Amino acid sequence: MEQYVERHGFPPTIREIGQATSINSTSVVNYNLNKLVQAGYLSRSGRVSRGIRLVRGAPGEDGVGGMVRPITSVLHVPTYGHIVASEPVSVPEDVGHYAQDTIEVPPWMLRGVDLSEVFALRVKGDSMIDAMIRQGDIVLLRNQQVANNGDMVAVWLLDPGETTLKYFFDEGSRIRLQPAHPTMKPIYVDPSNVQVQGKVLSVIRQV
Repeated sequence: MEQYVERHGFPPTIREIGQATSINSTSVVNYNLNKLVQAGYLSRSGRVSRGIRLVRGAPGEDGVGGMVRPITSVLHVPTYGHIVASEPVSVPEDVGHYAQDTIEVPPWMLRGVDLSEVFALRVKGDSMIDAMIRQGDIVLLRNQQVANNGDMVAVWLLDPGETTLKYFFDEGSRIRLQPAHPTMKPIYVDPSNVQVQGKVLSVIRQV
């Protein structure tokens, strides 16, 4: 960072940092930058491409502050298209059966779950915005067909064949699918019409 700013007069982009550090995944670079922000070494300005600033007198320069451990190993998680975080929408029947690509993530994002049980979906819509999930973000999910109250899950509504991302609540005679948005109302469905596809483990936020 210091060398780049000295040469160019402005900070590098995430991709330029990745190239300089031989990290191909922008999400891994972003993770490390966020850890440096938490430790007090950097500041970031929202979604600005070059909005990274070095913090002078950062923790560690005088022996104060915690250790920042960079992530050098990554896992390749298969992606299966999109999940809707808004009103449920119809999708083709074969969506979700075949991986379209993979995404590189640091191991901690799997939260101890075996890689073979994890898949990724890109989010469409903003119904989960109060849970800090926005359009274009990527959610990592554990492949499972059961959920506890309060779990954020990908749900398939069998009739009329629609999918959505919501908080799950079993209320006995009905399932409440709760958005995290101040103006959106919950969706109530019959338990026999709900098929849980996976539970959210982590979110990769796009910058």
